[in-house]
Amino acid sequence: MTVKIVIAIAFLLIIVSLGTALFHLVKNPQQSDKTVKALSMRIGLSLLLFLFLFIAIATGLIEPHGIGANMQRQKPQPLQLQPAPTENN
Repeated sequence: MTVKIVIAIAFLLIIVSLGTALFHLVKNPQQSDKTVKALSMRIGLSLLLFLFLFIAIATGLIEPHGIGANMQRQKPQPLQLQPAPTENN
């Protein structure tokens, strides 16, 4: 449950950072320092969230479920070779 809260907070911070960048861009387009800082913060938060998710899945804190989750669990069935037909004359 704590992992989900951390992920939700990270998403909210990313959205707030994006909103801050938009605000500074609209308010004063000539001064782009604050916009660049806010967008850099968003990129950094996104990378941290990606790393956190990768580590959480690798360590088993999060178990993926959805479209591609069963692809790793399915083991390929071994090929069963059938004998070649022989002609008996």
